Amino acid sequence: MSYLTQLLRRDLPASIVVFLIAIPLSLGIAAASGAPLLAGLVAAVVGGIVAGAIGGAPLQVSGPAAGLTVIVAGAVADFGFAGTAAIVAVAGVVQILLGVSRLGRAALALSPAVVHGMLAGIGLVIALSQVHVLLGGAPQSSAWRNLRELPGQIVEHHGVSTLLGLLTVAILLLWPRYVKISLLPAALVAVVTVTALAWFTGADVTRVDLPDEPLAELVTPVWPDAPLHQITVAVFTIALVASVESLLSAVAVDRMHDGPRAQLNRELVAQGTANTVSGLLGGLPVTGVIVRSSTNVAAGARTRASAILHGVWIAVFVLLCAGLLETIPMAVLAAVLIVVGVRLISLAQIRTYARHGELAAYAVTALGVAVIDLLTGVALGMATAAVLVLWRLTRCEMRTVQRAPGEWLVTITGTLAFIESARLTRELGAVPPGGDVDIELHLDYLDHGAFETIRNWRDAYTKTGGRVRIREVHDSWFSRATSGRLGGSKSTPRLIGSWSRWQATDQERQDAMAAGIAEFERNVAPLVRPQLAELARDGQRPEQLFITCADSRLVPNLITASGPGDLFCVRNVGNLVPPHASAGTPRPLAASAPPGGADASVGAAIEYAVEVLGVTTITICGHSGCGAVRALMSGAAEPGSALGDWLALSGVRFTDPDDEERCCTDNVVQQLANLRTYPVVQAAEAAGRLRLAGMYFDIAEARMYQVDPDLGVHRPVHAA
Repeated sequence: MSYLTQLLRRDLPASIVVFLIAIPLSLGIAAASGAPLLAGLVAAVVGGIVAGAIGGAPLQVSGPAAGLTVIVAGAVADFGFAGTAAIVAVAGVVQILLGVSRLGRAALALSPAVVHGMLAGIGLVIALSQVHVLLGGAPQSSAWRNLRELPGQIVEHHGVSTLLGLLTVAILLLWPRYVKISLLPAALVAVVTVTALAWFTGADVTRVDLPDEPLAELVTPVWPDAPLHQITVAVFTIALVASVESLLSAVAVDRMHDGPRAQLNRELVAQGTANTVSGLLGGLPVTGVIVRSSTNVAAGARTRASAILHGVWIAVFVLLCAGLLETIPMAVLAAVLIVVGVRLISLAQIRTYARHGELAAYAVTALGVAVIDLLTGVALGMATAAVLVLWRLTRCEMRTVQRAPGEWLVTITGTLAFIESARLTRELGAVPPGGDVDIELHLDYLDHGAFETIRNWRDAYTKTGGRVRIREVHDSWFSRATSGRLGGSKSTPRLIGSWSRWQATDQERQDAMAAGIAEFERNVAPLVRPQLAELARDGQRPEQLFITCADSRLVPNLITASGPGDLFCVRNVGNLVPPHASAGTPRPLAASAPPGGADASVGAAIEYAVEVLGVTTITICGHSGCGAVRALMSGAAEPGSALGDWLALSGVRFTDPDDEERCCTDNVVQQLANLRTYPVVQAAEAAGRLRLAGMYFDIAEARMYQVDPDLGVHRPVHAA
């Protein structure tokens, strides 16, 4: 699809939908901020055109945001709107500097619970203030006073404007539930319908008031006559809140489409540029807003043209059709803001944070913003989030169960630090003396104080005739502390470490296989049992045949991060693929070889994988330090021996016999050539059903390379 066709079919219709939503929201946000209504429209135009043109999130739509309403209202009260416009312009410069300094992602370090709690608090403030406007009164100076005066406002006499506002709320709530037409958004339908009703009935209500000559009435910013520290706080508050809201919105929009991902630093520069321009033109602060952005994506936008065009339509409408806007009752805009404010308090988010144990940070932030002020609320929320993090870092679960008479299992999970020593002592002290005790540690951290507590209890318990075994899962903190290595380099996690890494007792070392099986059945089997049961029921459907060396240092599922059912593996000395018997290649036969060839097992596996399992890839993986390749290089394998006869099947010719690494990759290339002698491979590859790949694993680097069969060289897989 050409750019012009895409513009006409996708972006143009989407821009109209967003434009229709932006008009009432921009007017309502300006009214709630105590700013001139024209300021909201200016911000919408600048946000659409400037931020849309240079932003790093192409499908994000920018404009005045409800999340900044409380901050702007406070600034207007303190500095006047001309002073607020100047502050907005300077805040934009701060955002540009943050973006140029590549601090875009740093803003995302703020806990989402705090950010959404801040928006919920702002939504509560907006809703409480605009309810008074809808009921025919005036908003009070704080959320608490709005709440306190609300009962009296409700019982007073209400005029036509209240009925119009309630009708607007009803349409906003019911329209999306029953009508699924993206070109007719609820805000547009509600505002147009109720405004038309007010016009037909001749209702005597307060309406939108715009200047007759919009361009002549733009507010010129004036530096506020206030203390510098007060101005500085306002500048950074607007800059930081606008930045965080824009970046969170950009990340959220990324999840809604499959197009280019957001470039956060570029987006921050774009938002700063838009705010500077908006402030200089007498507009409200600009942010990326999720409501308009999600609507833009849902309406089918594909490029930034939609956001830019929506700003153009707003500018044209204000210049040519301002009279239509002046028919809108203010109660209708108040109703729109009430619904917007209430929707900032998301029940879905509350449930999410409750499940994740972060509801306290959300609630403290929301109440702090609503009851005190925005900065204090955010600070209290961040402090609460930090306390929750510290609590989780020191949280440890302990459980003691009796497995049999005189046998006890103590399980300790989590982070075990010195502050848990008292509880740990009580837990261990409850174990009756003289028993057989297993202490199972599932730890992500163990500090020295907690280690001493366990060791001292173990020594004291064994002196009374008891027996204590300490087993570690996932990591070997206790073992390293015992050997004086606690705090050194991180050890290999238990589940991927070799037996010698975690088997501590002599008995375990004497029967490593049995100990390993016991460890699997105790800790790994419960995790993989559902998947294995499904594979047992449905059969295997591996994606590829993986042919590699029998070397004990090479673990296919580990180096490919694969699990049960993913790889059909063939392992042999040297990762060899003997040529097919019909290939005409002379092959020496071992004394015990079957009549049909030197070794039919590899060929049988290839045919079964391709014809029965239907694998789409066959990978041959060599590795560094391969003993088979070294034997071929030095001629150490004696002809006539089983090993010598096997290695003779490789058919490899080394390009540089003195370069061991090149010899290993030469072997992979030759085995790929041998693989193509099999008719089933030839047929599947010709039909496009099969791909062959060569790999080389460097054991010391723990890094996989892809082998180029034409050049015989290898390069990192991730760079391929």
